[in-house]
Amino acid sequence: MSLRPHAWAPPPVLILAAGRGRRLSGTDGPASGIPKILLPFGGRTLLQRHLERLAQAGAGPVHLVVGYQAHLIEAELERLGRRDSVTLIHNPDWHEGSIVSLDAGRAVVENGGPVVLMDADVLYGQAMIERLFGSTHPAVLLLDREIEPGDEPVRICVDADGRIVDFAKQPDAPHLWYGESVGFFRFSADIAASLALRVHATVSGGGRMIEYEEPIRALIRDDASRAGASASPMFGFEDVSGLPWTEIDFMEDVVKAEALLPLLDGGAA
Repeated sequence: MSLRPHAWAPPPVLILAAGRGRRLSGTDGPASGIPKILLPFGGRTLLQRHLERLAQAGAGPVHLVVGYQAHLIEAELERLGRRDSVTLIHNPDWHEGSIVSLDAGRAVVENGGPVVLMDADVLYGQAMIERLFGSTHPAVLLLDREIEPGDEPVRICVDADGRIVDFAKQPDAPHLWYGESVGFFRFSADIAASLALRVHATVSGGGRMIEYEEPIRALIRDDASRAGASASPMFGFEDVSGLPWTEIDFMEDVVKAEALLPLLDGGAA
């Protein structure tokens, strides 16, 4: 059952799955030559797991931005009997920054209602996606206080009033503490429309080699400035610390994901 607090139509979902996953595909490991969304865990690909979780949460139509080895994703959808119910959006420039993939899915983002945006390379449980769908924030990010070490995680920075003030791998806004972004977002219609405009303007202006988080960061910083002038913030977060999940970038993440399977498939997560 969905925990969605409002009488919305089921929000469409945009999953960014176009990249090569070069830090895995260059190895002899399980992602050699395949998109990361096709990595198998416990006999089910990440794609299958996404579709199962989203259906249980009451999501609307699912859209995948694809590029690298897109035919393999099509084949997996055929195997799952989902080829006609999942829309593929082809990004021929998948080798550029992920902002190009987000721009390719612009029609989904500016659909006139709320939208869910997700990274493809995350293994997670049902509790996490329900936390995203059940949030009352107009724009919500998922935050884990148990941040991975190093410069790779994208940080969600929070001030003393509990407001998000920055969102970056290397943030520079003053903040009290930070957590790691899971890479899942839900935006209201107005915020989604603003994001689509900013993304398209950036790509059209030649900013094609940056990551999709940058325009989201710009909106967050604008929001923080307005909230500082006593306006209520539009961006908020749901704390998912303690819930099992992992982003899969390196071989050690594959090992971690395998270790999490008993928690994820045991019914509690």
